[in-house]
Amino acid sequence: MQLRSWFATLLTGLLLLAACGAPATSPNRGAAPVVEQPTTQAPVAESQAMSNTMSMTDTQMMSETHAMTDTTSMSDTQMMSETHAMTDTSDAMMQELPAWQTMALIDARTGESFTLADYAGKTVFVETMATWCTNCRQQLGNVKDAAARADTAEVVFLAISVETDLAAETLATYADNNGFDWTFAVATPELVRALAETFGQTIANPPATPHFLIYADGTHGELVTGYESGDQILASLSTQ
Repeated sequence: MQLRSWFATLLTGLLLLAACGAPATSPNRGAAPVVEQPTTQAPVAESQAMSNTMSMTDTQMMSETHAMTDTTSMSDTQMMSETHAMTDTSDAMMQELPAWQTMALIDARTGESFTLADYAGKTVFVETMATWCTNCRQQLGNVKDAAARADTAEVVFLAISVETDLAAETLATYADNNGFDWTFAVATPELVRALAETFGQTIANPPATPHFLIYADGTHGELVTGYESGDQILASLSTQ
């Protein structure tokens, strides 16, 4: 009985030992290992979203660029239209001026070329004269008095000799010797004829001391003859 009991105990121990040493098994033993695949749908979706966003941004930028270009084109067109309008207005005004206002004159002192139209925006007192004319010298003395008191920013004084063959240097010396410090010029034959067409032949008769005004807008007054004092000249200028 003891031997049988010992044998049973030994068998039980062997069975327990075998059970503890056996490797654990799982229901999937023998099956191929499952490899998890990386999830690519999210990055693909994000990439596509970024692409769409970039496309929208590019489209928006292109639209804004086109808008800016259109605005610039409109501005350029508007500027060109305004420039043409100003040019057309200027040309129209030049065409309406009498010919003598656009004929070239030479400043006897400086030798610079100018026209009466260059003084647009100012009142111009014009006196035709001759260096041999004593009446002219007396009247130009009155002009000197008026010029000394006039607003030179608003008024221009100009003496034009109708001695068409007179040297500019001779006229400049005449003006300097008499203290006439405003602009002197020698008329061309064409200018004398053009003035006569507007004011009559008296414009070329220095002893009559002919003079007239050109207003700021380019229009002109009637021809005036005879002596006018400095006060009278200033009074005629102030009424314009």
